Amino acid sequence: MPKAPDITEAEWKIMKILWARSPLPAYDIIEALAREQWHPNTVKTMLTRLTRKKALKVAKYKNLHLYSPLVTEEEGVHAESDDFLQRVFGGAIRPLLVHFARKQKLTKADIEELKRILEKES
Repeated sequence: MPKAPDITEAEWKIMKILWARSPLPAYDIIEALAREQWHPNTVKTMLTRLTRKKALKVAKYKNLHLYSPLVTEEEGVHAESDDFLQRVFGGAIRPLLVHFARKQKLTKADIEELKRILEKES
């Protein structure tokens, strides 16, 4: 599987919109981000960047540019989590698990699921 492009936090918001529903014209993406007070030019710039990064493809339909993801949400999450693991925990999974287990309140169901995963992977 080819590596997903690096996606910034702001670009991630655009990708989430398109993963949920695509293809979409820029206008619909601008409308979806209007609640967060994004300027239309900012959205268009981000769409251009994401297209250059090969995270999005653009198709022309009449006078519209329709944007669709070239990267699945799963690929994006995988790349982002790998980057986070490497950057914050030096690629080591154990400190990450210990950190989140101590930081977050795990339910019995969470613990059981983790045990199943760990037993399956061993």
